[in-house]
Amino acid sequence: MKFQIPKKIRERLSRDIGIDLGTANTLVYLRGKGVVINEPSVVAVNQKTGQVVAVGQQAKDMLGRTPGHIVAVRPLVDGVVSDFEVAEEMLSYLIHKAQGKDKPLLGPRVVIGVPSGITNVEIRAVRDAARNAGASEVYIIEEAFAGAVGARLPVHEPTGTMIVDIGGGTTDIALISLGGMVRSKNVRIAGDTLNQDIASYIRNEFKILIGERTAEEIKIAVGSVVKQPLPLQTTIRGRDLVSGLPREIVVTDTDVREAIGPSIASIIEAIKEVLENAPPEVVSDVMRRGIFVTGGGALLRGLSELLVAELKVPIHTVDDPLTTVVRGTGLVLEDVEKYRPVLLDDDDTNYYYAQ
Repeated sequence: MKFQIPKKIRERLSRDIGIDLGTANTLVYLRGKGVVINEPSVVAVNQKTGQVVAVGQQAKDMLGRTPGHIVAVRPLVDGVVSDFEVAEEMLSYLIHKAQGKDKPLLGPRVVIGVPSGITNVEIRAVRDAARNAGASEVYIIEEAFAGAVGARLPVHEPTGTMIVDIGGGTTDIALISLGGMVRSKNVRIAGDTLNQDIASYIRNEFKILIGERTAEEIKIAVGSVVKQPLPLQTTIRGRDLVSGLPREIVVTDTDVREAIGPSIASIIEAIKEVLENAPPEVVSDVMRRGIFVTGGGALLRGLSELLVAELKVPIHTVDDPLTTVVRGTGLVLEDVEKYRPVLLDDDDTNYYYAQ
């Protein structure tokens, strides 16, 4: 049986939280305060005791440096839960940290952004992990739509809006109009794939073995998809596969472009595919208004120029692309009823909040 909790009382007894559940980083939005947490989606687990040793940045710092019995685990692969128990521990840590020491009487109402096209089983895994972590109500929304809301795009107007969210594990491409998704596609090629491409290229070309973290540092330091006015280079260290000893090499932006070129081409092909299958009127709107790019991948040097050359439409990189999705979940929290039609597998709780 459901009973009402008036809105004013709910706001005193609970704290609403928005979560961008990313493969690389998880961001948390606390209603009334904004983005309060931005931590890597990594958990360090002691295999002997089964206990969690560290979560977030502290756990990421352990990647590749842990003793045998401590393993740094990424509980999310391609944006979905791959290790339920570890994901639950991570969500519990983040929810409790966001609420602070003075925890409210009721568990928080939580809106979680997930990749588009995930299965009902994956949705249920996210919901159950959040519930077990202490959430009283859980709402799931597709990251592409949340990103459009966070970028303040006119998602409820009869105008086609296209957004491309290049995250850590997945790239979400969506055409939005009248408060719904007209077309969408989820490609499991994103930031982590580019890191793997760089590590493979360094291994094959230089015969140097580097870790995931070093590959990401290379991408941030010299990563680009078009030729830069001034050449970029960075010095890295890794293990020589021939001698087995440490060796230092210089990596340039040209090396990175060659490494990540095929993956970037796959993302562009996916964008073209969504446009090809879209209604003509929506495509006309996109040609006029352009495509909005968000997520960590939007910061890749030269991406806008490459997309303009390939797609022949204006390209806009949204402000603060790393936090667009989590800011969108925060805006959804402000008026859940308004966005209810786009929430996935709507929650069935034992009580509901009066508006």
